[in-house]
Amino acid sequence: MARTIQPTKPPQERTFLVGVEVRSAPHLLGVEDSLSELALLADTAGLNVIGETYQKIDHPDPNTFIGSGKVEDVRAFVEETLADVVIFDEELSPRHQRELERIFGEKVRVLDRTALILDIFAQHAHTREGALQVELAQYQYRLPRLTRQWTHLARQAGGAAGRGGTGGVGLRGPGETQLESDRREIGRRISQLKAELEKVRAHRQRHRAQRQRSAIPVVAIVGYTNAGKSTLLNTLVGAPEVLAADQLFATLDPTTRRVLLPSKHPALFTDTVGFIQKLPTTLVAAFRATLEEIGEADLILHVVDVTHPNARQQVQAVQDTLDELNVHDVPVLLALNKSDKLPAGAALAALPALADLPGPAVPISALTRVGVPTLLEQVEAELYAQLVPLRVLIPYSKGGLISLFHEQGVVESSEHREKGVALTGRVPERIAGRFKPYEAKARTAGRRKPAPGANA
Repeated sequence: MARTIQPTKPPQERTFLVGVEVRSAPHLLGVEDSLSELALLADTAGLNVIGETYQKIDHPDPNTFIGSGKVEDVRAFVEETLADVVIFDEELSPRHQRELERIFGEKVRVLDRTALILDIFAQHAHTREGALQVELAQYQYRLPRLTRQWTHLARQAGGAAGRGGTGGVGLRGPGETQLESDRREIGRRISQLKAELEKVRAHRQRHRAQRQRSAIPVVAIVGYTNAGKSTLLNTLVGAPEVLAADQLFATLDPTTRRVLLPSKHPALFTDTVGFIQKLPTTLVAAFRATLEEIGEADLILHVVDVTHPNARQQVQAVQDTLDELNVHDVPVLLALNKSDKLPAGAALAALPALADLPGPAVPISALTRVGVPTLLEQVEAELYAQLVPLRVLIPYSKGGLISLFHEQGVVESSEHREKGVALTGRVPERIAGRFKPYEAKARTAGRRKPAPGANA
């Protein structure tokens, strides 16, 4: 008797994509490019895209977002192809979602871009912090959409409604009770998640304070999703410690590694969550504790995929998110990644297109290490560009400051005296304030006291 091999993986859901270009609210990417990005998101979520369409409108339709005519076209295609899911490339209101599900039928799920990204984040969050952040964002997204999820309970109402009566109270009773109960439960869960994330935030602040005391500079790696941030961090560390995959949002949980710069000064490089255009505001809010690391960094290393046809728009999307996080004063260094995939000389030709952005740019290949040594030299130059000249006398009891001067600064002369170590040299501006109390002592140290009665 022949054996029948059963598949071990569930079949991929058949998905149809709908792009929308609202002329009154332009986006960085055109509707076709944005739809291609949505297809990549769907593939990352494990969906099988079987078709797509788009509509250009002046304003969203109050009922169906895209208008009744286009909705009928989509409905016909869904019925013909037996699609399981329809995904819109814009965030739908609860009203839009209810009306579209009514038109497409109960067997077809209607999702929007935000719900898709939240699902991907839920799949890729592996740490407790990441799971808490994603869960909070999901609840905040779902809360105003509960009415759609609980409409079936109104049909199961007891009292007059259950007996075929028409009493309003009976119709609303159990359904509304369940709905309100669910809202209260979700509200409690949101409060609990916020409290737990506040503890995480306080924990991060304590770690940040420890790093500041150690005075090791911090470099935050940012960039559009799939630009090569994790690959670059692995290259800098010299080992594949961070997951690097050719898909959107492969890594969510921040990773920090210690890297030695060319002068052997240490620096901490932190890989952060990738950005994307139309990043849901609920995610930005939920990941704020993580993204605060960017604002506290000494340098932002912005990784750009120069081979992408929309590289300029992706750079702007990252900059817009940084602006939303109020990150304005941190210097930025651009790493033009994947330059090895361009024709000879094309990497340098890409510089003028990015010249209007803040900070210098270095062409690199995180995969082959081409340009990475130059990048590290530029990172060190940015971190140590502002060196403050100092001449201090540090007491022996402040051994940590003495070590800090040697580790982070440039020592030009060192002399052991009775009351401490006299150091002359330069230190980064970010730590110069720690040595201010010992400058005056350095100027007067070793001076011979005037003889009694002598003129000053």
